[in-house]
Amino acid sequence: MNADARLRAIKLAHTLVWVFFAGCVLALPFAAWLGAHRLAALLAGAVALEVLVLVFNRLSCPLTALAARYTEDRRANFDIYLPLWLARNNQRIFGSLYFAGLAFALLCWLRDGGGF
Repeated sequence: MNADARLRAIKLAHTLVWVFFAGCVLALPFAAWLGAHRLAALLAGAVALEVLVLVFNRLSCPLTALAARYTEDRRANFDIYLPLWLARNNQRIFGSLYFAGLAFALLCWLRDGGGF
């Protein structure tokens, strides 16, 4: 497999991982609102694991370093199929949504009596 094909494969994998975690972040408040507190906790936990991976990699996805081996491009979206503006602001946008979702989930959990 040549460098371009490897980069495309990494970008595709990175995008699919991003879609999964972005979906978790977006689904979290809906699960909480519907009273699916176990699901909300599972979604929050999955994203928390991702955050730990990012923290241990200096706030960068390990796939970014892998993609960097195959290109000199260093735009914010060189390693993922996202629009440039979203790639630049991804952690800020989804970090804010995640913490807002966590707060909302906590409020919903307390509203429903604090049980699973």
